[in-house]
Amino acid sequence: MSPEASKSSCRPKACRSSNGSVSKRQNHCDEPLVAFDAAEAAAFIEVSLQAVRQDATQNDLLFGMETEPVAGAVAEKWRAVKIDIDREQQVLARCRALVTCPVVAQNLLAIVAEGTGRSGVARVGLINRAVNLAITSTSDEAQWGVVDHWSSPFETLQSHRGDCEDYAILKYVALLHAGLSHDDVKIVILHNLPMEDHAVVAARVNGQWLILDNRRLALIHDTEMVGSIPKFVLDEDGTRRFVPPKRLGLRPSDSVSNSASPTKPAPYTRTMSAYADAAPLIAIFRGAKFKILVASALLAAETPTI
Repeated sequence: MSPEASKSSCRPKACRSSNGSVSKRQNHCDEPLVAFDAAEAAAFIEVSLQAVRQDATQNDLLFGMETEPVAGAVAEKWRAVKIDIDREQQVLARCRALVTCPVVAQNLLAIVAEGTGRSGVARVGLINRAVNLAITSTSDEAQWGVVDHWSSPFETLQSHRGDCEDYAILKYVALLHAGLSHDDVKIVILHNLPMEDHAVVAARVNGQWLILDNRRLALIHDTEMVGSIPKFVLDEDGTRRFVPPKRLGLRPSDSVSNSASPTKPAPYTRTMSAYADAAPLIAIFRGAKFKILVASALLAAETPTI
């Protein structure tokens, strides 16, 4: 039945009774109306409210996703780099105490100074720009003869060459020295579709997560990273991996009704039917429109080559 036919058939009709009189009947249709199910309606409203509450909570989460501790090759690499960073911190402390200061340390402090006297987005943006301009993008194979090598800030600034994780490590340290708290600065490893692992920095400014990428000078919000799958987050507390939300909507198995048509999730909360097993599309509601964060399955936590 076409929409127009459906509308006309469900308008009030003139019905002739057995005695020939004409009366108006409201909602008299050629086809039976669907019965109102109060339980399904209540479940529908509850799912909607849960989604709104979940979204309010997720606003503070990087990519709107929870994380969990993880071990493995990525964690080992980050642990090794952190040891180098701690050692270089001692050199920077001597520089600030006006003791001898090597050139490579002066270069790092010069990058930090780009954000001096600034705050908010301006401070983060200037440091992002300074690091991007200070390094020439070079693959690990070209520079080190190996597939993957993570450099400390000093090592990167000695050669002024590096790939994405070297940019990210340097930005991470520079932002911390510029005054951002450990809770507000993270290194994130993404899987960019179709087949590329990539490292960026996430900095929280005024409650919003901004992404610092060596491929662009502009800052973008985490929810605008279309076509990128967040895999790992590295910070002062170690290495964690992102885990998908357990529930973005009501799946058929969760329905309170046994009817042929399961309760539908809220219209702004979408999920694939086999989310838990297939880890499909992730969509998070932000400001009356969808922000598509993930466009394919979350990959297994194998060692990325970045």
